[in-house]
Amino acid sequence: MTALPRLGCLGIGWIGLSRLASLATSGAASIVAVCDPNPEACARAREIVPDARVLEHYEELLELPLDGVVIATPSGLHARQCIDALERGHAVFCQKPLAPSAREVERVLATARAVNRLLRVDFCYRHTRALSMARELLASGELGTIHSVELVFHNAYGPEKAWATDPALSGGGCLMDLGVHLVDAALWALGSPRVERAVGRRFREGRQLPAHATEVEDLAMGLFDLEGGVSASLACSWWSSFGDHARIRAEFLGTRGGVVVENVAGSFYDFACDRLRNGSRERLVSPPDDWGGRALVSFAEELRVSAANRPQPELLEVARAVDLLYGRTALEAGASGPERLDAIGVS
Repeated sequence: MTALPRLGCLGIGWIGLSRLASLATSGAASIVAVCDPNPEACARAREIVPDARVLEHYEELLELPLDGVVIATPSGLHARQCIDALERGHAVFCQKPLAPSAREVERVLATARAVNRLLRVDFCYRHTRALSMARELLASGELGTIHSVELVFHNAYGPEKAWATDPALSGGGCLMDLGVHLVDAALWALGSPRVERAVGRRFREGRQLPAHATEVEDLAMGLFDLEGGVSASLACSWWSSFGDHARIRAEFLGTRGGVVVENVAGSFYDFACDRLRNGSRERLVSPPDDWGGRALVSFAEELRVSAANRPQPELLEVARAVDLLYGRTALEAGASGPERLDAIGVS
């Protein structure tokens, strides 16, 4: 494809509008249409892309002669909408999570393979300079054997949209919203190791939730073992009182040092990367870094080269890890074969 890819954007909430603005500024695609049932959202989108068609129903969007669809709708709708778009011959860029369960993720990935269409997910932290630097350092071997990872994402606020606390639409609470970013960041930075075992605990207003509870959690903690002998811990929360706006950190420790990626001064957007040596640290990456729309722009650039499917098998491993932290069974987690039966977390 030599011309700019023709994209339609489905869902123009806060994140959808932000991604739309980044894409429009980049000039990497032709934004043909936007679709949202909310007239106010459509009006905001029209200010950014005045020449795009404005649609209310996503079925109308899928009927247009598009090269790709950008999906930024409630998480519980992602799988069905991705499959619909792929089966119409459109490449897809979807907000995380791709689906609330590994079984659904596997269905979407299978569809993308069957129709040979590009599929990407907005795991945006991969595109920060800080996490990219950490990944390079980890791959270099300079830190020795990596043995432990600590992942944290605490948010002093919580989702404002009602759908985010409706399990049918959200697929989960802070673990699905924030924790999935942490899991992806860790696996991506480490070169996509397999998750061998996992156990999670979820809480709602200080009360531990039983396995398979339908309530969404506002606090989640987990432990998991990764291929190669790496132990990882995870903690994430909404509406937390820790004296700042956000606390976000991914710390990797090895036998010859460590590396940490963390937000600066409570920011949701500013990240630094430090090399750790015993009691000292060396700053490798500092803000500013305008990373928010890079994943979508990268998708558009990939699509311009080819709409063919280029698999990312780690997407399924992330979903399986989150399933295990939720305490789902092997069948629910999309496990295949007896080799995955030992990966089940406790209830």
